[in-house]
Amino acid sequence: RHRAELLLSRMLVLLALTVVSAGFSTDVNQTSRLLAESGEQCSACDFREHSKQMRLHSIKSQILSILRLEQAPNISRDMIRQLLPKAPPLTQLLDQYDPRVEDEDHATTETIITMATKPNSITQDELSSCCLFSLSPKIQPKNILRALLWVHLRPADTVTNVFLQISRLKPGKEGNNTRVRVRSLKIDTDTAGAGSWQSVDIKSLLQAWLRQPETNYGIEINAYDSKGEDLAVTSSEPGEEGLQPFIEVKILNSPKRSRRDSGLNCDEESAETRCCRYPLTVDFEEFGWDWIIAPKRYRANYCSGECEFLHLQQYPHAHLVNKANPRGSAGPCCTPTKMSPINMLYFNRKEQIIYGKIPSMVVDHCGCS
Repeated sequence: RHRAELLLSRMLVLLALTVVSAGFSTDVNQTSRLLAESGEQCSACDFREHSKQMRLHSIKSQILSILRLEQAPNISRDMIRQLLPKAPPLTQLLDQYDPRVEDEDHATTETIITMATKPNSITQDELSSCCLFSLSPKIQPKNILRALLWVHLRPADTVTNVFLQISRLKPGKEGNNTRVRVRSLKIDTDTAGAGSWQSVDIKSLLQAWLRQPETNYGIEINAYDSKGEDLAVTSSEPGEEGLQPFIEVKILNSPKRSRRDSGLNCDEESAETRCCRYPLTVDFEEFGWDWIIAPKRYRANYCSGECEFLHLQQYPHAHLVNKANPRGSAGPCCTPTKMSPINMLYFNRKEQIIYGKIPSMVVDHCGCS
């Protein structure tokens, strides 16, 4: 009897150990699976970071190679302030590097020129014969990069100062217009007897009109010389054809993405493991490359991910090899399939300013090849 009780107690202990072991085994399996999944994600993150750093290194090497520089020119920011001329040709080049343009994915710009017309008869004020501008629906408050009002001045009899005044028209009481001064500029005429075109920045005025179209009753333009004579051409008089005021608006057009062969686009938070294009902004100031005048930063993008599905379809042997070694070199890899250039303004080692096109600087599409 004593032996039977001993045998029964041993069986109960074994049964308890079996239950505990089974539960422990289940926990271990779940923990192992979670660790494996976490490990795969960490591995993907590490590989993505590696791809990003390789892309940055490639951009540095590529720029120096294309510009035939063994190393980056040693030009400080203080030197640049002294060397950079404030001349119209350079100013026009720098205008191309509006931050919104560089941040967009190959956004394009368009210039729209709108000629002045006579305002509608909102009052009996006959003095307000100019100017109303019918704005294109393409022009929106947020996509205006630059808006200039161009006014032609008649020749002055003598060298004089001209005061160019731009006033916004509003309907007033008792049949009179209310004028609100928006810009006033003093212009020095260098020579007598010569007409000239003058430009005025009206970007904020244009944006206000677009946000509240009902307030656009036109503007009044005057350019008084020292004698009080108005030199502004506001209507097409005989001999002044083609000299009426006009607005030049430079707008930003966002591109229409092509679905064909566009590949996948991901962000840094994406859990995608397939070949994908990721955003990468290159900041030349972080490189310490002050010798690059513009752009200071641009969207370069990079490729990262696996090509397993393509392997399975087109490269079955490579697929099996890569399953054994996912980071191996067998078969196609994730790489740029379309790239585009950027325009760059920079100093060379002789402190000369160069404006040129640098090829293959932006990754447009990624794919397996």
